[in-house]
Amino acid sequence: MLHQSMKFLVFFVLTIGLVLAQKDPNFADDRTVIVHLFEWKWTSIAKECERFLGPHGFGGVQISPPNEHRIVYQPDWDPNVKRPWYESYQPISYKLKTRRGTRDELIDMVERCNKAGVRIYADVVANHMCGTDAGIGTGSADSTYDTSQYLFSGVPFSSGDFNVPQGKCNSHNDQISNYGDPDQVRNCNLVGLMDLDLSKDYVRQKVADYLNDLTSIGIAGFRIDAAKHMWPADFQAILGKLKDLPTSYFNPGSRPFVYQEVIDLGGEAISSTEYTHLGRVTEFRYGREVSEAFRDGGSNHISNYEPFGSGWNNMVPEGDALAFIDNHDNQRGHGGGGLLVTHDDGKYYTLAVTYMLAWPYGVPRVMSSYDFTTDWQGPPSDGNYVTDDPPIMQDGSCGGGWVCEHRWRAIKNMAKWRNIAGNEPVKNWWSNDYQQAAFSRGSKAFVALNRDYNPIDAKLNTGLPSGEYCDLARGDFDDASKTCSGPTVTVDNAGNADIYVDNNSDEPVLILHVGAMGKGCSDCVNPTSKPNPTSPPDNGGVTSPAGSSRTVIFVNKPTSNGQDLFVRGGIDHSRRTGCTSEAETSACALPITHRTGGSNGKYNAWKTGDMHLDWYGAEYGQGNYNGDHPVGSPMVWTTNNPGHGGNVNKDGYGYTALNQWGDHYWLLDVDMDCSKTENGWFEVKAFLKNGDGWESDRNQASSCSGTAGGSKPYTTGNHFARCGFVNVFNYNDNSCLINNF
Repeated sequence: MLHQSMKFLVFFVLTIGLVLAQKDPNFADDRTVIVHLFEWKWTSIAKECERFLGPHGFGGVQISPPNEHRIVYQPDWDPNVKRPWYESYQPISYKLKTRRGTRDELIDMVERCNKAGVRIYADVVANHMCGTDAGIGTGSADSTYDTSQYLFSGVPFSSGDFNVPQGKCNSHNDQISNYGDPDQVRNCNLVGLMDLDLSKDYVRQKVADYLNDLTSIGIAGFRIDAAKHMWPADFQAILGKLKDLPTSYFNPGSRPFVYQEVIDLGGEAISSTEYTHLGRVTEFRYGREVSEAFRDGGSNHISNYEPFGSGWNNMVPEGDALAFIDNHDNQRGHGGGGLLVTHDDGKYYTLAVTYMLAWPYGVPRVMSSYDFTTDWQGPPSDGNYVTDDPPIMQDGSCGGGWVCEHRWRAIKNMAKWRNIAGNEPVKNWWSNDYQQAAFSRGSKAFVALNRDYNPIDAKLNTGLPSGEYCDLARGDFDDASKTCSGPTVTVDNAGNADIYVDNNSDEPVLILHVGAMGKGCSDCVNPTSKPNPTSPPDNGGVTSPAGSSRTVIFVNKPTSNGQDLFVRGGIDHSRRTGCTSEAETSACALPITHRTGGSNGKYNAWKTGDMHLDWYGAEYGQGNYNGDHPVGSPMVWTTNNPGHGGNVNKDGYGYTALNQWGDHYWLLDVDMDCSKTENGWFEVKAFLKNGDGWESDRNQASSCSGTAGGSKPYTTGNHFARCGFVNVFNYNDNSCLINNF
């Protein structure tokens, strides 16, 4: 018979072992990265596991809730929304039939993904059932419910299984009205959702039966939605009822992976540390802190992030964390939302996710989104609201409204980078004491990140063995032929390499690892090498900056329907010799490359063939839109309102974070050859098509305001702008603002 103290020791050891097991993602092989395929159908996920996620080294997929849910065809408060995504988070029963597929399709998807080496983690809603406003209805698996009577036939649950009917909620309206009161947070209805009484063994068993059903078909673990709204002891009791994972895919004795949604940004009545003994927690502070370094206008510097991780601003220890930049809630401004980077931020998002996957903290989860213009908008679907398969484009990206961040080149290649880096420590840290950083993970992998407006141009110690390395931000490695579709970087015998990373790139990072060593393509331009700009024309002895830099021009001009704003410019003919009347030959024209993308057909047509900022109107070969010809370099209409229906990155007009001032700020966003300017300065003037035509002559103030500012080098009747900066003007006005990016 065991001594009492020995019994306690055995119990303690078993409990610690159980907790550690629940923090293990059960990855196959040496995989390390989860991707959240938000609102994807089961059949689509199965195909993605086989054709992409498995081959590219991803370790797992977080799927949307697989249980029966409410069907919301149109919420009363927003007639523009049909089948919103949030219906998936309003359970009706624990039957496995949803808008994403049937039980059989779920089982098939889990089997195919496991065979591809990709684990499946289910988003589990155990805290509540649907909203009290649902009334009487039928769920996605045909189960009936009546919220006025607290009846859910598919479980079944009745009024005795909920907190509010039993008087356990102490608020005046049955809702959580005081987040400083833990009793309310855990016993009252969250935004009207019917809070289950998880202290009852009957309710606990129903939830445990559901989770055991999921693991029996090969699901490797769970993301627990709204975990902070559940008493830790109640959830611990549920976990105690769970069975080991099946040995068909997992080692004997493997436990389901558990990571809990606990929104704790500091100063909360409920702390994430109250749940870390049960599994990992979603560390919301992580995305906020990383965004502060990488978002446009972020207030922190990358150079400060060398000691980043456990303990930083009270973040939980590495072994307790599920790390992420954004999720389906906070990218919409809900659930811990804030000043985060998301897919709308383009290269800044690439920087943030690259850093997350490179830095050894937590289990990382990559978000994979779809476009939305309304917070509650459901996934891309047909006329009957059947979710679409994400179409895969020729370049490997997704179409049809699906963003698919996990397919962005740098992000997809960082998944395998992290696998190869393994448990190697951070070494060879380098920074410019501002917004550039680079480091290795031991001798296995190296990354450089550039948030600065200047390029990284330095010889750095990569920590890698000597050889030729594929830059995986700009090319893909073919393991069979040992070749790279893009450029390579040479590492010498001392581990040093000449590193050049231009922030003007859409992917301003450099990615190297020992699993991608080989020859590069013979005909590709190598953007990781320092450019060799052509010699500028004779500028009367003026020395101009070398190279091309991102340059932005805003002109504030309210316009009417049918009017479009263009900009013309360059250098005044009186300043130089060799200035002709054609952009291609004029020494006064400045080479540019348009950066704005999106689906704006008119702008896309007009920017085609527009290769110079010049004074002469449309260039030879410049495109027209249905016979409507351009009259200079086209600009796009922008606003600083993020709620506007359009977005510059995806629509080619509308909201952009660069606009800090208001509506009607027309934008030209280009890469410009600064070597052709006058000491970094050039001239511009707006042209209103179907309106006033040329802007009137200007007498710009001698000194411009802004974070960069500056004084014009000479005087003409035009606005003066600086290459490599954000330049802001008002139509027919002499003011000027010049900011750093």
